[in-house]
Amino acid sequence: MLDYTAMFSFGVGGLALFLLGMKYMSEGMQGIAGARLRRMVACVTDNRLVACATGAGVTCIIQSSSVTSVMVISMVNAGLMTLKQAIGVILGADIGTTITAWIIALNVVKYGLPLLGLAAFVYLFAKRDHLRYTALMVMGLGMVFYGLELMKNGLLPISKSQTVLDWFAAFRPDTLAGVLKCVLVGSVVTAIVQSSSATVGITITLALSGVIDLDTAAALVLGQNIGTTMTAALAALGSSRNGVRTAYAHILIKSLGVLIVIPFFFPYMRLVRFCSGHLESVASQIALAHTLFNAILVLLFLPLVGILTRALLRFVPDAGRPEAHHLCYFDNRLIDTPILALQQSANEILRMRDMCARMLETLRVEWTGAERDEEREQEVFKAEDNLDTMQTEIVTFISHVLTIEMPQQQMADARMQLRITDEYESVGDYAASLQKMQIRARQQQVRPSETGMKHVLALHDQVAAFLKTIGAALETGDRDVLQRLRTASDHITGLFKEYRQQSLDRLASGAASPVSCVYVMDALHAYRKIKDHGLNSAEAIAGLK
Repeated sequence: MLDYTAMFSFGVGGLALFLLGMKYMSEGMQGIAGARLRRMVACVTDNRLVACATGAGVTCIIQSSSVTSVMVISMVNAGLMTLKQAIGVILGADIGTTITAWIIALNVVKYGLPLLGLAAFVYLFAKRDHLRYTALMVMGLGMVFYGLELMKNGLLPISKSQTVLDWFAAFRPDTLAGVLKCVLVGSVVTAIVQSSSATVGITITLALSGVIDLDTAAALVLGQNIGTTMTAALAALGSSRNGVRTAYAHILIKSLGVLIVIPFFFPYMRLVRFCSGHLESVASQIALAHTLFNAILVLLFLPLVGILTRALLRFVPDAGRPEAHHLCYFDNRLIDTPILALQQSANEILRMRDMCARMLETLRVEWTGAERDEEREQEVFKAEDNLDTMQTEIVTFISHVLTIEMPQQQMADARMQLRITDEYESVGDYAASLQKMQIRARQQQVRPSETGMKHVLALHDQVAAFLKTIGAALETGDRDVLQRLRTASDHITGLFKEYRQQSLDRLASGAASPVSCVYVMDALHAYRKIKDHGLNSAEAIAGLK
């Protein structure tokens, strides 16, 4: 007689250990990868092969295609990635997610508990971040193997129950109807669990226990590939049109791929057995079937990315009215993967940088413009409001990220981002105050002297070039920027003092009116403050507190 209590305990406990192990293994791999993972995300281009490779690499490291898809939808929704790039990354993620099955298929289950124990001691007592996160990864691996062992032991009695075996026999993929049943079961269970890694692990455990055969497992895995798209669908709720299109692309690719394979399921299984060669373990054969299916998806759809993009643009047309663009779209599901979260906030800070640069460009046009342009003036004020919103959202997001355990370098990066966000918001405030000065001067018909205006424009150009250098260093992570800019900073401060003194001299000699001199000195002071905030950003990039 089956001991259902023991089976339930082993099954649930083993699954919990398995999922926790996957989490720890992912965190450990992220800690080891460090900035390399962020650079991978940042280097996505319109080259479909590069995008695909990026998706595969990122998913191998974070051990979750669901998180990758959420990240991609968030970046598309915020305008940081195009739909075409996103489809390439998602196709790569489909390949990367199969690494989990191969890890599970390693025939080292009996070593799970020793790995867990030894790695836990190293993790508890190691001081260096790299060693601690390596131990965390190995500890997670040990938990994955031990959890699988517990699940297998819990399911072994099932293989001796004829009643249970007869029930599972109803889902054997002997016919196309049977294949469809298995695909449906795999889809529904994975959509509920929202983790294809968990359902693939359960499938492999059932196969190792002798409850299901290779064909049934492969059919279930096909369904699990569809079910995993539920996470992307949920992430797209409330997204922009492009975010919705990205989620639809994920669902469409997986669903079409499964529909194409189902009529050829039996030849497909013969191909799996042929490719398996000397792979004797059924777990390895299931992992191969999982990889082979996703490789077929890439081969089918990667050449069609352009066509698929155009089809989605037609299928999900733009709204009749302009969309309310969310300045900083952050998905809280990314907080559990701090490296990806910090890359997303870094991208948003670069947008703040670009917004400040455009504000300064507009100001220079305003200084030299003879007539008032209210539309151009409002662009500056709107940009200031946007910068305020972006600062609030970025600070809130990074504050949540800082609650997650992460390596010291990532912690320092997060604090640097908080500081630079505040500095760019302050730059926007001073740019808006300069615009207000110009409006008041026109309203009061204040005309600064020709010399005073030359001084303002000269300082403007120096400060704009100063901020441009800092912005480039921010994007490349150039920590030496502060040393290079100290001389430029001192030069701008010297110019400010020189121009201010000359304004006072003109005032004393009666060559300029008091109002125009005050106007010029206020503008010079604002530019000096913008320079100071830029220098603060350079200090943050250099790692100074």
